[in-house]
Amino acid sequence: MQKVIIIGAGPAGLTAGYELLKDKDKKYDVVILEETQEIGGISRTVKYHGNRMDIGGHRFFSKDDNVMQFWENLMPLQGKDSFDDKKLGREKPLKKGGPDPEKEDIVMLTRNRVSRIYYLKKFFDYPISMKKETFMNMGFVRTMKAGFSYLKTIFVKKKEDSLENFYINRFGKVLYGMFFEKYTEKLWGRHPSQISADWGSQRVKGLSIRAVIKDMFSKIFKSKKSKQEVETSLIEEFWYPKYGPGQLWETLASEFEKLGGKIQKGYAVKNIDIKENKVQAVECEVNGKIETIKGDIFISSMPLKDLVIGFKGEEVPEEITTIAEGLPYRDFMTVGVLVKKLNLENKTNIKTLGNIVPDCWIYVQEPEVKMCRFQIFNNWSPYLVEDAENKVWIGIEYTCDEGDEYWNMSEKEFSDFAVDELEKMGIINKKDVLDTHREKVKKAYPAYFDTYTDIDKLIEYVNKYDNLYCVGRNGQHRYNNMDHSMVTSFEATKNIKNNIKSKDNIWNVNTEKEYHESKEGK
Repeated sequence: MQKVIIIGAGPAGLTAGYELLKDKDKKYDVVILEETQEIGGISRTVKYHGNRMDIGGHRFFSKDDNVMQFWENLMPLQGKDSFDDKKLGREKPLKKGGPDPEKEDIVMLTRNRVSRIYYLKKFFDYPISMKKETFMNMGFVRTMKAGFSYLKTIFVKKKEDSLENFYINRFGKVLYGMFFEKYTEKLWGRHPSQISADWGSQRVKGLSIRAVIKDMFSKIFKSKKSKQEVETSLIEEFWYPKYGPGQLWETLASEFEKLGGKIQKGYAVKNIDIKENKVQAVECEVNGKIETIKGDIFISSMPLKDLVIGFKGEEVPEEITTIAEGLPYRDFMTVGVLVKKLNLENKTNIKTLGNIVPDCWIYVQEPEVKMCRFQIFNNWSPYLVEDAENKVWIGIEYTCDEGDEYWNMSEKEFSDFAVDELEKMGIINKKDVLDTHREKVKKAYPAYFDTYTDIDKLIEYVNKYDNLYCVGRNGQHRYNNMDHSMVTSFEATKNIKNNIKSKDNIWNVNTEKEYHESKEGK
């Protein structure tokens, strides 16, 4: 029996552990080492005073049928209406024989995707749509400038050597300036001209004005598109666990343990012992003491930066260490704010509890505030909110750098700061605030600047360790969604089971155009 050590109990680590044990052939003894006391990584759900916070907002949608089936096997789709749909008479697709979310907890809900941009104190569709309201909100002059700016990109393309040029090629300079430039700078702390275009190709993928127009005409003429033809940003429905994303990962952790897997919490991996192109053991800090854990196979979802810096036993080339030390991240803070009501008027035709705006999250483009987005948890799932009919539970999202002035604020100071920004934008009145709670997440966003330009050298070096597999968002320093993180683990465990030496398939997840747009690419 081979001993497999997995670092991290997030989506990638849990998926890898489950995939190795699901065949029940007793080939592997699998242990997951988790630094915190929580399951799910940045996809966890935080419980606070009867309400639940989704850290970052997680839609369960994938073009990969294997991922969708994996999720549904863990949490079956609803067979009866959820509380809000029943109350409001909203119709949703139901799975015959599926569980009733009003009576059962292990259930996946089907939710409407509504995301908009808040700019000039007005709502714009996200992504930008070709509706009359869009042009009215922009005004005649802006609309004409945006149109001519986009037409120019059809004939003159910029070299895509930066995220700025990537956006301009797809939307034109005017729309880029309105909806991408300042927001991106707020998110990353860098101007888009300093960020690699790789970020756009992985996150925005095929989204462009052309894609928006194509989507608009497909709706007009009712043409049906396959899941593989739908851009992720254009989907109109997604799945969502009754009690938030963390519920699914906690369910998977439970299934993993039933198969004989072990999860050891509070194990912070500090050093990785390497020798003769193999990892021999990891050294963990546990309750202030160092514990060495040996293994035959190692799967890492810890930050690639920390993994390489932690190598010991052999001398790591200075260039490799320099690249690893320079890999940048953005850290994340979110503030949950419970209020009696929002000041935003629901002008849509979508019914909601309390007639609040129907958005899952709202992108904040206003340059005078630091917040990037805010979520309305009532709209993700009514079961996240203790009193979803009479109160609104929102999550305000910020990016920062660990140790900066915002990170170092006390919980009260930062919560007050967030509430002040909401009031400044006219979203709430401070007198309506009932409760607040802050959460911090280190290394939430792998960033695409500084030594990232040399990351291929780092990948080549790490791959020489035959029994080491890097998976997941931080494990690959790649801004992956949950499904991509899971697929890296599918590929890694396939290689382990079949003794495949090359790791190219693991690193190629979410990099090739074919992966996003067609099944043939897989």
